[in-house]
Amino acid sequence: MEEGNFLKSLNKHRILGIDTSPFIYHLEKNPIFSGLTLRLFELVEKGGVRAVTSILTLMEVLVRPKQLHQQKVVDDYGFLLRTFPNLTLRSIDDGCAERAADLRAAYGIRPPDALQIGTAIVSSATCFVTNDEKLKKVKEIEVLVLKDFA
Repeated sequence: MEEGNFLKSLNKHRILGIDTSPFIYHLEKNPIFSGLTLRLFELVEKGGVRAVTSILTLMEVLVRPKQLHQQKVVDDYGFLLRTFPNLTLRSIDDGCAERAADLRAAYGIRPPDALQIGTAIVSSATCFVTNDEKLKKVKEIEVLVLKDFA
């Protein structure tokens, strides 16, 4: 599949949940996936869709720059996630945690994945963008896997 099909799939939705991996691929200019993530984040930035990601994304994208003592990168990534147009960086509340527990009980997915998807669902997202094929088994939300479009 290709970028055009990816955009068509995204455009079926008003609100997207976005996992950490698309952010990392985009920020680190991953040679395989950055074309797709560019389209994704352009669509969000221009208001074609709204997006949500949980606060876990902030933690996960900051780990590598912190390990490398790259404070400017830490500051830049944090600023970007907090201020990106049409993107909500959502804290995990009781509703998100309960939905995550439902997902773990039903599918046995890892806690961070359950929290990310639970946050997306509670935020009214109808699609979750990830690169984890194991999450396709979740039926409460459409799961788009970047590898399927690369």
